[in-house]
Amino acid sequence: MAQGPYDNIERMLPEAPMAPPPEGELDVELEGEEPEESSNFTIEEDEDGGVTITYGEDEEIDLSSLPFDANLAEVLDSSVLSELSSDLLTRIEEDDTSRADWKKAYEEGMTLLGLTYDERTEPFEGATGVIHPILNEAVTQFQAQAYKELLPAGGPARTAILGPRTPETEAQADRVRTFMNFQITQVMEEYDPDFDQMLLYVGYGGSAFKKVYFDGLLGRAVSPYVLPDDLIVPYSARDLLTAERVTHVIRISANDLKKQQVAGFYRDVDLGKPAETERDEIEEKIDKIRGVSPTGEAEEYVLYECHCNLVIEGEDSDIALPYIVTIEADNGKILSIRRNYDPNDPRRAKKQYFVHYKMMPGLGFYGFGLVHLLGNLSRAGTSLLRQLIDAGTLSNLPAGFKAKGLRIQDQESPLQPGEWRDVDAPGGSLRENLMPLPYKEPSATLFSLLGFCIAAAEKFIGTADLGMKDGNQELPVGTTIALLERGSRVMSAVHKRLHYAQMQELKLLARVFKETVVAYPYPQLGGVSPESFVRDFDDRIDVIPVSDPNIFSMTQRISLAQEQLRLAQAAPQMHNLYEAYRRMYSALGVQDIDMVLPLPPKPLPQGPAQENARSMVVPNGGSPLQAFLEQDHGAHIQAHVQFYMLPLIQASPQVQGVLLSHIFEHVSLLAQQQAMQQIQQPQQVIGMDGMPMLLPPAPVPPNVFQNIVAMLEAQLQAQVLQQLAPQQQGADPLVQLQQQNLMIKAKDAEMRNQTAQERLDFDRQKLAKKEELDRERLQSMEDIAQLRANVGLARIQGV
Repeated sequence: MAQGPYDNIERMLPEAPMAPPPEGELDVELEGEEPEESSNFTIEEDEDGGVTITYGEDEEIDLSSLPFDANLAEVLDSSVLSELSSDLLTRIEEDDTSRADWKKAYEEGMTLLGLTYDERTEPFEGATGVIHPILNEAVTQFQAQAYKELLPAGGPARTAILGPRTPETEAQADRVRTFMNFQITQVMEEYDPDFDQMLLYVGYGGSAFKKVYFDGLLGRAVSPYVLPDDLIVPYSARDLLTAERVTHVIRISANDLKKQQVAGFYRDVDLGKPAETERDEIEEKIDKIRGVSPTGEAEEYVLYECHCNLVIEGEDSDIALPYIVTIEADNGKILSIRRNYDPNDPRRAKKQYFVHYKMMPGLGFYGFGLVHLLGNLSRAGTSLLRQLIDAGTLSNLPAGFKAKGLRIQDQESPLQPGEWRDVDAPGGSLRENLMPLPYKEPSATLFSLLGFCIAAAEKFIGTADLGMKDGNQELPVGTTIALLERGSRVMSAVHKRLHYAQMQELKLLARVFKETVVAYPYPQLGGVSPESFVRDFDDRIDVIPVSDPNIFSMTQRISLAQEQLRLAQAAPQMHNLYEAYRRMYSALGVQDIDMVLPLPPKPLPQGPAQENARSMVVPNGGSPLQAFLEQDHGAHIQAHVQFYMLPLIQASPQVQGVLLSHIFEHVSLLAQQQAMQQIQQPQQVIGMDGMPMLLPPAPVPPNVFQNIVAMLEAQLQAQVLQQLAPQQQGADPLVQLQQQNLMIKAKDAEMRNQTAQERLDFDRQKLAKKEELDRERLQSMEDIAQLRANVGLARIQGV
């Protein structure tokens, strides 16, 4: 695979010095005007021993024929380089100017950290210049908490297996995790202090960056932090991935730059002495806080390393492609131009080297830090604190007016405590000649307002008491977790953003290791080939931070582990108690857990007599019986069947269940052994010569093998059940009694059903009889009515 601009760079020794010219003059004739920089020339020897150097017209260079990782600045014409440098420097200056207000706010906020003391003469000489430490406390607590969670002592990396877990992928994940943590904690010596320092800038200003690449001079991967002031992006940039340009301001000593030129990483051109560069407000403010200032001549060059998209003549594309262009800021000379994409990538996407660590998402490219979130509260707290201190100063050392004729000895020097001086009062009492100004004591209202500002800041950043001032240790775990979440919502979200950024950094480191390291440096992994090392960093393994994005403090981790342990103890048959206790010790930060909590012993194969003995204690909480593939399953089955037939075992259904389960486990393993023997037997066939010959066994598909095992299990199970059948037919008093009870219950049920049926028939007959009587009564009533009607009709007619 072709390598990128920060990949493995072989150190190159400088060429041997040229031999001195022969004595006498060297005749060199130049034809045409000599350009400033060009490699397009021819050299011809003259008859008198001199040489003639002829500069011709520039020829078109086919850049696609050069090695992919070549420095294109070595072959491009000087006019092309000059035009490209001028254009990029103009754009970089515009990008830097567009963030002038951001830089001003970033610089002014450093005063609120309170790391310096202002000598003030207003509103009076000696007024206090103290700054309230709200912001400083918030930045310090954020940095300490994030540093502990994101960079533990054992290393920040862990691995996740993508896809099915197999012994092969588990061993691969363990190798990758061990190697990553070894490189970060042992080989990359600067990683820990750089990460620690970076978190301070993240907490203060909201943004800081990491740059991951392979350093050819050090011969290993590096990941230094980059201050936000040293990473310039265009005004329209939203993130590092889609930014049109990302410019890294690099300050490099003259000696280190020369090493890079000798190694072939930068073009070997004369840059002159380092020039004094104008320092911006942020750099000056940092120097003031540190208490240092530059003196003497400049010792560092300033380089602009611009990751941008360009169309370079000679490439095989008319679309702007990703390049990395390094320019010396003072004289504008281009030191290197390298392709910044994977040659095997058809999309030619930009390779990323930077990671953006962000505390809070801002309204643009840069994030919001505590200086933005607590800046106003810090200013208000500082103003209130200064008023309280100044009021106390004026109250303790009052001033006032005195009568014009009043004379005091040594009136120019202030009165010291316990000192009395002579006063010449021409008339009246001393009280009448002196009038102090009405200074008041420090205001209780201002003090209360200061307390309100501090409480608001603590509530916002999650450093308050979390509502647990009563110290109640009996609070339910759920209540404790709810209080923690309510008090730390902001910091929990910040932790997730940092976790995501660290995951991107670890992925970039894994890419560098895959492309540059050739083997594992551990003796215990010496058998792993270089090809296996590259294959270990494939898509089957994902490198992720060891931190948990859902857990942001040790208090929450202990609470969750305690809740898991409580649930496991409540239902031990459903949980792994050993793992629950181990997680509790791990949350507490206990070292050498195996010394306190030894690993549970692994089950070992036992004889049939030992298994028979253990079968009687398993129902009372003993460890279950387990069969192993290498045992003599036939002998075990016979021994367990004989033990099963004992009257003592027949009287204990629980022990019978344990034995039956174990017997059938041996049956299954015995069937597997016999199936393996069948498929591994060589096949006997008749050869061409009519003689029998043996062929190696043919491979058997997994489904066919399982069918063979199932058939053998059925046969073996039938044999075992046949041995147990006579015993099953014996008269068991308990079974007989149970059967009698069932028969009695069945007869009772039958009698109840019969009685119910007879009652139902009687009710039906009674209902039918009632209906018949009702019909007869109705008919009788109709007959009587008809008779009465006839009598009445006869009377009417007789009348």
